Amino acid sequence: MLHRCIFLVGALLSLAVPLLVAMETCPATGMPGMPGIPGMPGRDGRDGHKGEKGQPGAVLSGGLHPQKGQKGEPGQVGYPGKRGPSGDMGTPGDPGKPGPPGEPGEPGTMGDQEKAAFSVARATNEYPNKFSVIRFLKVITNINNDYNTETGHFRCRIPGTYYFVFHASLDDRLCVAMKLDGQVVTTFCDFRTRKQVTSGGMAVYMSRDQELWLETKDYRGMRGKPSGFSVFSGFLLQAH
Repeated sequence: MLHRCIFLVGALLSLAVPLLVAMETCPATGMPGMPGIPGMPGRDGRDGHKGEKGQPGAVLSGGLHPQKGQKGEPGQVGYPGKRGPSGDMGTPGDPGKPGPPGEPGEPGTMGDQEKAAFSVARATNEYPNKFSVIRFLKVITNINNDYNTETGHFRCRIPGTYYFVFHASLDDRLCVAMKLDGQVVTTFCDFRTRKQVTSGGMAVYMSRDQELWLETKDYRGMRGKPSGFSVFSGFLLQAH
């Protein structure tokens, strides 16, 4: 048995020597092999050594609920908010100081400045149109042409209280509106159908450059012969 083992060892050595020589003299020409399969994960390592003792924490006060921190720095100024609702009206302030005197007015006499009056006649026998200005074409009195026969409007030159009145010859129903700058001041209506004379008047305060006129409504039975039976008049009662 011992001789057989020695023989096998010698045979293996005789084969290994030429192989080693061939590996030293002949370079490798083969392709690299495929990567191996990853191994199984290793087990967790042992626990490390216990660390050193840490520094003491801050002293807790006020129980176990959340603690209030230190006051921070002021933040940046925010954007202006929306305008709030208006407050209650305050009490009236003290009267202000009197203003400086105004500039002198235009030259003239008091008598000229306080004169304002007109009387005009219809001077036509045709009915005026519905819902239109009644034009009185024949001038009887018209100081400073305050009444315009083209438009049928009286234009205020002197602010104050005026009295206006009209007298109309009728042969049908009539409804007349007195208007001041387009707003109805009053209405005069006569619904009787026989021939007659009707009238109406009113005191009206007017500011400078305001205009007043008479205007028809549904009924327009106003007559006015050339001699003038339907008349519209106005005059200044008191200047302001």
